[in-house]
Amino acid sequence: MPIDFCPGYTTTPFKTLARNYPGADIYPTDDFRTEWGPILHRGRLNGTARVLVIGQDPAQSEAVVRRILVGNAGKRVQGFLHKLGIRKRYVILNTYVYSVFGQQAGNAHIHDPAIAAYRNLWIAGVLDKSPIDAVVAFGGLARQAWEAWLDSPAAIGRPALHFEHLPHPTSPTAGGASEAQAAAATATMLAKYNAAIQRIRPLLGAIDAVASPLYGNAFTNDDLPDIPMADLPPGTPAWMSTEEEWAKRVGDTAAIKRRTIQIVVPPSVPL
Repeated sequence: MPIDFCPGYTTTPFKTLARNYPGADIYPTDDFRTEWGPILHRGRLNGTARVLVIGQDPAQSEAVVRRILVGNAGKRVQGFLHKLGIRKRYVILNTYVYSVFGQQAGNAHIHDPAIAAYRNLWIAGVLDKSPIDAVVAFGGLARQAWEAWLDSPAAIGRPALHFEHLPHPTSPTAGGASEAQAAAATATMLAKYNAAIQRIRPLLGAIDAVASPLYGNAFTNDDLPDIPMADLPPGTPAWMSTEEEWAKRVGDTAAIKRRTIQIVVPPSVPL
């Protein structure tokens, strides 16, 4: 049976942007895991996207698959899109194309002009190519990335787009939250997601599926759809699109952990 895959960066301006990505001269290695290379996008670059999602920075799963938001957070974002009636008509960009190293690095570089300039070229390319109806930023850094775009010369004269700033999908479990704290934070976050979904739905000029039901107070399996194989490079194992956590950074020291990603084929795969 044929399996869909992402064709990559074959058209202007994305082909040019992929060839000319910023290196360690723009993203300092002390603050970013430049050794793992940049991860640039996920979703449609063919002019069909209706929703632009902005995330924060890629994690270890993304470093392997070479597409952003493919792990736990990615499945949660995918579920959010399903509730809009969107299965294919989206494109996802990140605030940073490299993984942030250290808790403060993301905030420290959010206003770097060269980082913003390259990101804005991607945003401009998406908006020039696709009839985007809504922009959704997950997390504070993503919100600041969109605000930086709005303040840039490239945004002048463009029509205003509906914008939603929402909590990052994994934020309820950040900072060592207890189980009860995480459950309460998740319920609060999902209420915000539901409100945003209901604001966005009427604005979409096209959808490609019946919208999934709104969230309850906690994530269910139905809220966590697989990452579409059409978003991933050809030959990607199917389990990388279905499992939430199959890659971990491991090591006895920070230096070794930075150099090492452990990939484990999950028990769900028969051998």
